[in-house]
Amino acid sequence: MTQTPVIAIFDVGKTNKKLFLFNEDYEIVWEKTTQFPETTDDDGDPCEDVSQLSDWVQSSLNDVLQLPEFSVKAVNFSAYGASFVHLGANGQTVGYLYNYLKPFPAAIRQQFYDTYGTQSDLSLQTASPALDSLNSGLMLYRLKYDKPELYERIRYSLHLPQFVSYLISGKCFSDLTSIGCHTMLWDFQRNDYHQWVLNEGIDKILAPTFPSDNVISPEVANRPYPVGIGLHDSSAALIPYLASFREPFILISTGTWSISMNPFNASPVTPEELQYDCLCFLHYKGQPVKASRLFAGYEHEQQTKRLAEHFKTPVDYYKTVAYDPLLIQSLRMHRPDAGTNFDQVKNPPMQESLFGHRNLSHFQSYEEAYHQLMLDLVAQQLISTDLVLENSPVKRLFVDGGFSKNPIYMALLAAAFPQTEVFAASVAQATALGAALAIHQHWNTKAIPAEIVDLKLYTTDSVAI
Repeated sequence: MTQTPVIAIFDVGKTNKKLFLFNEDYEIVWEKTTQFPETTDDDGDPCEDVSQLSDWVQSSLNDVLQLPEFSVKAVNFSAYGASFVHLGANGQTVGYLYNYLKPFPAAIRQQFYDTYGTQSDLSLQTASPALDSLNSGLMLYRLKYDKPELYERIRYSLHLPQFVSYLISGKCFSDLTSIGCHTMLWDFQRNDYHQWVLNEGIDKILAPTFPSDNVISPEVANRPYPVGIGLHDSSAALIPYLASFREPFILISTGTWSISMNPFNASPVTPEELQYDCLCFLHYKGQPVKASRLFAGYEHEQQTKRLAEHFKTPVDYYKTVAYDPLLIQSLRMHRPDAGTNFDQVKNPPMQESLFGHRNLSHFQSYEEAYHQLMLDLVAQQLISTDLVLENSPVKRLFVDGGFSKNPIYMALLAAAFPQTEVFAASVAQATALGAALAIHQHWNTKAIPAEIVDLKLYTTDSVAI
């Protein structure tokens, strides 16, 4: 039997744990998905079950190595960030994979900022909004003072992508895509760990850094395999675009969050940008990517429920609403705002649009109200994306995820950025694909295909062409 050369990619999400086999043309030829129930940590808070995850990764790789139709040439990993797994001197896990939503002790937070500077100063230096447990570096600081007995047992703390790689390779490394993403560990001005990390000695439990596009070659099932050290999922999802396009672009990745990413804007984050949920992270080549976040997918979900209840329609009725440019023009000229109180809108207005404060009885139909919702969301998106667009030579804007399939959103976005080509982009399993592409040269004998990303151009005067 002729075996198909493949790369095995573990893609570890908060909910779904996936394993893919990609052939040399980067087509998915085999996959499986599983979910694990959460366990609880020593404080009773929910957390990932590291033992179950470890068993699944190791047994799943062993299973695919036995598949007669495939020849596994390499292995790599992507996983959610902001989470550490801790190893003791014997290489076994100690403590827990604490959830990045875990409540953070106010006294520890106060102690940290009293010692090392204001939230605003540290956020500027580390390009990280102050997010408590979502700043994974602060979780290590917390362990040192809140759980000192556990901290003393730690030899290495590995971000989750590197821990999953460790399960296969047995080697401990740190990776810049994890270190450099809202961790408060990395000083973007010095391009090194922040001074507070060195003062606390936390750098001593962070494994040596290793390039994200390089591999190690441990023996797996009695033969050497090229094994990557894993990538933070946000950085991995950007790689198919970096591999496919040379001209500067912005990617708006849409889901619960709409995240605008500009790999061609290396300017430092400003205080105003931080206020509007802007940050920087490092991509797999170690270069900064300016990014801004908007809670647009979540708001769309909440407001379409509200619309469905008011107009007595199915919750997903919005999927049947066609883009109507005349309706958009009418709403812009005669917006039904009479009597609406916008005083409650948060400032800065990035966590919610104006639509939640609009009186739905002012709209004559679901279609009219839904077009107004999209106008309000895209007005926010314009502000959010402009933060990362400023002073960079971007001529193309790609949208992937849920909103890329929404013709009203896409047409309004094209109108909002008339000097930029706006595309709906589609990449199957972009995060896993990015992890495969990162180590392309170490396993694949073919060139990277030209058509990895499917594009559909949107213009200001048509829904799509």
